[in-house]
Amino acid sequence: MGSATGYDQDFFAWADEQAGLLRAGRLAEADIVHIADEIESMGKSEKRELVSRLTVLLLHLLKWRFQPALRSHSWRNSVRVQRITLASLIRDNPSLMSVRPDTVAEAYRIARIEAEGETGIPEATFPPVCP
Repeated sequence: MGSATGYDQDFFAWADEQAGLLRAGRLAEADIVHIADEIESMGKSEKRELVSRLTVLLLHLLKWRFQPALRSHSWRNSVRVQRITLASLIRDNPSLMSVRPDTVAEAYRIARIEAEGETGIPEATFPPVCP
């Protein structure tokens, strides 16, 4: 189970070595515990990406709705780009749809805070739950 290259010393070299061991079917030599940790971390990273993209989308939609006189091409483009990117992320990771309600709520809470900071409109002005 040991590794010639330590997980903590040189992650890139460790990852390359582990991939080689797995491809060669040498599972007994692979660092299974750290490999499992890294795979789990990759899944969490995809969820964080979903929250991040949703936050940007919801922020610009709030600004669009509550500052109609300041609507800009950059907000419109941001909304379009985020929607395309979100669709791609979900297409590549369909199971992210199962976490969507909680994820939207989390992203919306962040978007409300950011909208207040960017617009000067009090957070309480925005709907408390994502419309």
